[in-house]
Amino acid sequence: MYDIIIIGAGLGGLECGYILSKNGMKVCIVEREREIGGCIQSFKRGGSTFDTGFHYVGALDEGESLYRLFTYLNLMGLPWVRLDDDFDHVHIDGSEYIFRSGHEAFLEEMSSRFPHQRENLKKYVATLKKVGDNIFGSLAPKGDDFFTTSMFGVSAKAFIEETITDQRLRDVLCGTSLKLELAEKLPLYTFAQINDSFLRGAYRLDGGGTLLAEHLAADIESMGGEIIRATDVTAIKVNAEGLASGVELSNGETLSSKWVISNAHPAHTVRLIEETPYLKKIYRSRITRLDNTLGFFTANLKLKEGAVPYQNHNNFIYDHADMWDCTSQRTNRVLVSYYKNQNAIDILSPMPWSSVEQWKDTTIGHRGSEYEEFKRQKADECIALTESVIPGLRESVERVYSSTPLTYRSYTNTENGSAYGIRKDFESPMTTILTPRTPIKNLLLTGQSLNLHGVLGVSMTTLFTVREIIDFKI
Repeated sequence: MYDIIIIGAGLGGLECGYILSKNGMKVCIVEREREIGGCIQSFKRGGSTFDTGFHYVGALDEGESLYRLFTYLNLMGLPWVRLDDDFDHVHIDGSEYIFRSGHEAFLEEMSSRFPHQRENLKKYVATLKKVGDNIFGSLAPKGDDFFTTSMFGVSAKAFIEETITDQRLRDVLCGTSLKLELAEKLPLYTFAQINDSFLRGAYRLDGGGTLLAEHLAADIESMGGEIIRATDVTAIKVNAEGLASGVELSNGETLSSKWVISNAHPAHTVRLIEETPYLKKIYRSRITRLDNTLGFFTANLKLKEGAVPYQNHNNFIYDHADMWDCTSQRTNRVLVSYYKNQNAIDILSPMPWSSVEQWKDTTIGHRGSEYEEFKRQKADECIALTESVIPGLRESVERVYSSTPLTYRSYTNTENGSAYGIRKDFESPMTTILTPRTPIKNLLLTGQSLNLHGVLGVSMTTLFTVREIIDFKI
């Protein structure tokens, strides 16, 4: 009998496992893949280490929110690399704009390019800073109307249009938002929290996101926890009292526990629960019908030795200035992320599920020549757009590895290969922003689909999940 069984060894599951183990609970984490980490796992190709979804994090300067969390989680000793103060470069129609670390430095840089918008920029920066300053308290609901009356119930797009009157500046401020989905219904809180965090210290991890996962796993096991790999959870068992009693595994074994935490997508989680009066059909239907954010096409480029100098910043490149056109079938925007000491870069471009849906019933390695040609063309388009900033890139490439939302779905079990989980809607925050609680009172949720995505968002969600079980503060 375990105190806690956790489904999925992604970041949220591992963080929950670490905190609960550290607080004396007997924890077992079950992971369907051999490699742990979920969306933060890394993989090796051609002697280089590439990341699946983890490329850089924010709020990691000393004293900031992620620094505080990672200090508790014993993760600050990893080989973190602070990006340059000019940490993000946005390229639109051939012009370059710089995102600079620190609220005041950011304000001064943007004001130097858009002096007539200085007062508007002050309002914009003040909103971001307010969110980041209060992150540990602002995500805990304080009443039934919390989500509708908070920034979760306000349109990000409307806020930008009302605050900033210069269209090009609006585009620039949205220009680093390939780390979130600029959908029409995006809540202001999501936009502000993510963009603010990177102003508070942007970092890469030299060696890839798997270092995070393996470090957490080693600490969990040293504290007496157990991690079962390459084994799927096939069912969550609910007893006659309406409580989760444990899980069934793909090897036929049944594990018992006092609590179950699912780091899997909420839709997958409810599919694991057999028919029971304690989980009504209306709840199942609501969860499984929620829209998911788009995915990404990624071209992982192994480069010739010394051909492309390492850049300690990111490049966001657009071939036109419509920032909110993120579901196009055409490759019109990319994020370029460098790897330190790797002679490698990643090029990521948003890709809707509809682009690959025709191959949804295929498996890795068996998707056919048409799919392979599709990936080759997309990689060529990504390289061509990137060459506007890195001239001669094509001739510098030794090998191209690529993935689509199908790949992401296969390795991380995310719905439709979604990069950011469930799509949040400022008009329906009570429906699209989930709490850890479920109708099964000792079955909890965690992970990026609940309220915020990204490393910081998932880590904050972890706190809310474990607080349902123990009295925990950081």
